[in-house]
Amino acid sequence: MRPASQSEATRIRDFVWLSEGLSNSYLVVTPEGRVVINTGMGFEAPVHKRLFDAVDAGPLRYILLTQGHVDHVGGVDHLREAGTEIVAQAHNAACQADDARIARFRSKRSAFAFGRTIAEALRHARDRPASEALPVQSIQSKPEPTLSFEEHYEFELGGTRFELISTPGGETIDSMVVWLPDHGIAFVGNLFSALFGHFPNLVTIRGDRYRFVIPFLESLDRVRELEPELLLTGHFGPVEGRSTIASELGRLRGAVEYVHDETVRGMNEGRDVQTLMQEIRLPPELEVGEGYGRVSWSVRAIWEGYAGWFHHRSSTELYPVPYWSVHADLVELAGGTGPIVERARKHLDAGEPVEALHLCEVALAHNAADRAAMETSVVAHEVLLERASGGNFWEVAWLERELERLRGLLGTA
Repeated sequence: MRPASQSEATRIRDFVWLSEGLSNSYLVVTPEGRVVINTGMGFEAPVHKRLFDAVDAGPLRYILLTQGHVDHVGGVDHLREAGTEIVAQAHNAACQADDARIARFRSKRSAFAFGRTIAEALRHARDRPASEALPVQSIQSKPEPTLSFEEHYEFELGGTRFELISTPGGETIDSMVVWLPDHGIAFVGNLFSALFGHFPNLVTIRGDRYRFVIPFLESLDRVRELEPELLLTGHFGPVEGRSTIASELGRLRGAVEYVHDETVRGMNEGRDVQTLMQEIRLPPELEVGEGYGRVSWSVRAIWEGYAGWFHHRSSTELYPVPYWSVHADLVELAGGTGPIVERARKHLDAGEPVEALHLCEVALAHNAADRAAMETSVVAHEVLLERASGGNFWEVAWLERELERLRGLLGTA
């Protein structure tokens, strides 16, 4: 995912165009005007507008929003024209209000994954010609829909029929799919997460509400029943072919349902969440990528979505006294940080970097400048990053951030 910077839009069909950025923005051209589906981040909107205007300069009749996340709605104010209808599912206002409520929290939590990319995009935005400059208040708009719907909404423009279908199991509670029935094209946004064909994110480590499996499966089935010929997603390129799409959606459905059912079965059998996170694996016929969502993280999301945060493991879970409050006691009992770091290194030698990190954190809680503990922690993170290389986006981004932080501390120690 890179900020919008291309020189021209990509033709998907004679009347459908794509402008890529941190999320995709699409243009549908009709003889009676244009329709834009999603608008990208606010600072990317001038690029999307320039590229779409170069394709067709007709009036912008509709902006359709497949979800309320800022990377899909942020450019609305810059693209909209007098008379443009802004259409979203009825929960869009609640979704955006929720985001605004914890905006500072979520911004800080997301920085490890997106901070550099957004900073780069803002630098590019400042270098654009004056004709593409944005006033400060428009850099990230919070649009108010002019038209909303609950379950289903249809309209026709220039001979092209549009059906908007609520899919509440998506990344947000206002998720919707835009369906062009005469062409077999479904604009699905991030219903299936940012990487199509991969396990969906039922929780993101940047900080989001849990997504629940049953609504997700129901929403997935709504798309399957359409039997689309072409899927246009929120990120990356098109997915072509009815049989390919049907096969991918079938396997994805089976994978998510399997993890859900195995988690519920384990809960009913009295098995703890950590054990289930370790043991539940997809069978070969249901294997999908884990580049964005993870099976193990989803096991925990499913468990806590049903049962909450109290795991009946220890009375200490009930009280606001964290386990690290006794790390200093452990260091004292061990006779200093030396034996603890030495044991951490033994775990590293045994191929157990997470266990090594647990011990390093004990030592660093006692002395945040303990060089041996930091050096061991760096090696543990390097091992984990090597294992994760080419894998999950969130895991890799977090490990890279922690390595940068620890190496910086070592450089100034």
